[in-house]
Amino acid sequence: MSNMLWKTRQIKNILAKVFSLITAIIGLFWLVWILWTTLINGLPALNLNLITAMTPPPGESGGLLNAVVGSIIMSAIAIFVGTPVGIAAGTYLSEYARDTKLGFCIRFINDILLSAPSIVIGLFVYEIMVRRMGHFSALAGSVSLAFLVLPVVVRTTDEMLQLVPNTMREAAQALGIPRWKIVNQVLYRAAMSGIITGVLLALARILGETAPLLFTALNNQYWSTDIMQPMANVPVVIFQYAMSPYDDWHALAWAGALVMTLFVLILGIISRSLLVKKEK
Repeated sequence: MSNMLWKTRQIKNILAKVFSLITAIIGLFWLVWILWTTLINGLPALNLNLITAMTPPPGESGGLLNAVVGSIIMSAIAIFVGTPVGIAAGTYLSEYARDTKLGFCIRFINDILLSAPSIVIGLFVYEIMVRRMGHFSALAGSVSLAFLVLPVVVRTTDEMLQLVPNTMREAAQALGIPRWKIVNQVLYRAAMSGIITGVLLALARILGETAPLLFTALNNQYWSTDIMQPMANVPVVIFQYAMSPYDDWHALAWAGALVMTLFVLILGIISRSLLVKKEK
């Protein structure tokens, strides 16, 4: 009887491994196909004009300079706004509300915000900012991106601080160090690489978001650095150019998609290397 049970479990184990391998191959197949399609379509369109010329009208050559600058400005504002708030909230959850009901509720709400569709965030910011201001603006786009940055930073900060051994807290308390100094000079230093990783992951997430920017920043055919006015950005330009009937715009859309993919890949490699360094 025990021999039959052992064989049954062995068969189930083999079947589970086979199904897991098949699903992994299927996922990797589509991922490789998407990356390969982006590469072969975007690589021929990569040239110096891409980062030196403005977005062109139909039938003319151009680049994505104003869109790239717009994306950098809005992403920088979003990170600047969302990171301090997220780190402060994650610190509160880890150090002051770790096992409380309030902390559980905040984590639950943060997880909901983390998984909320970005288009919902865009509609929310449209209602509270764009309609009241009477026009689209880069500021509204930055706020919508900051809402996407916030839950990622909160989650990673909370988890990274919880991974710091309690012995470090106890040793610092035994020396009579105030609680805020323990957090600032001991815990943050121990968890710094993990927190930075969370910020980089949040940046990688917002770089490709199109839906919230369609409702907030919209787009701008011309050069503009005024955050109170509509501003060009790479995701919306890719969306509009990909939907257009012009081959030149299609090429720019593929080139923009390739640049965004490579940048997100670089951020992923950096964040992964920081986590490996922390584990070592």
